[in-house]
Amino acid sequence: MTKPRIIELLLVTTFPVMFLAERGIPGIWLMVATLIGGVLAAASANTLNCYLDRDIDARMHRTENRPLVTGVISPQAALNFGVIVGVASVVWLGLLVNLVSAALALGAIVLYVGFYTILLKRRTAQNIVWGGVAGCMPVLIGWSAVTGSLDWAAGVLFLVVFFWTPPHYWPLSMRFKDDYANAGVPMLPVLKSDVVVGRQIVAYSWVTVLVSLALIPVAPMGWIYTIAAVVSGGIFIVEAHRLLSRAKAGKVGSALGAMRLFHYSISYLTLLFLAVAVDPLLYWGILS
Repeated sequence: MTKPRIIELLLVTTFPVMFLAERGIPGIWLMVATLIGGVLAAASANTLNCYLDRDIDARMHRTENRPLVTGVISPQAALNFGVIVGVASVVWLGLLVNLVSAALALGAIVLYVGFYTILLKRRTAQNIVWGGVAGCMPVLIGWSAVTGSLDWAAGVLFLVVFFWTPPHYWPLSMRFKDDYANAGVPMLPVLKSDVVVGRQIVAYSWVTVLVSLALIPVAPMGWIYTIAAVVSGGIFIVEAHRLLSRAKAGKVGSALGAMRLFHYSISYLTLLFLAVAVDPLLYWGILS
């Protein structure tokens, strides 16, 4: 119900940014407090998403075993848990980190639940594009936890996650588009051909990598990040083009290989943000 695998991915973008903001190693307690607050906020948003989407989850093979669908957890219990954990996350961050991070966590919950789940998901094929803003918020939370404010570098990393989200999620939607069609969710692969979706995935992949390179002069970053961004980004773009080639060849369903790009996109983001954490330690001579 709390979608722990999604939470893991969100933490991948929170933790490294704190190293960049500190230009070194942040205080252990600050990191622990920030990560706990982030986990609670994400758990709240994901639980409330499951509560609101329990009807369409029941019509999708991929989600039919979620606890609200099977009846293991009642809707009221899920709602209560989601609200309580959400309030706890904001209070925790406000008291133990700072008010900026607390406000950003609240904003992330509202964006994911209100903007994405309620307003966009069932109404537009651009749901994951603009709804993905919620998934970018952990970057800002990590930065503000250290500095108490925001900066251009945090904005660049925010945009990296923003542009990365469609080429990460649309391949999954391509693989399970029958599920989404069954549930009446207008994901782009449901409404458009594989070729059209593939072209958009390629375009977003290129923009993602180019934005990631913009961090080099803005932060500034050293050779560790530069190499990681170029190499992992290059592979990301190649995989996106391969997906488009398969779509043009008329290979659909599991043969499309959409999940290959989906899984690599996770590796790409992990490698990129790992470099975000390691690079400043070497660039500023902390590990030398």
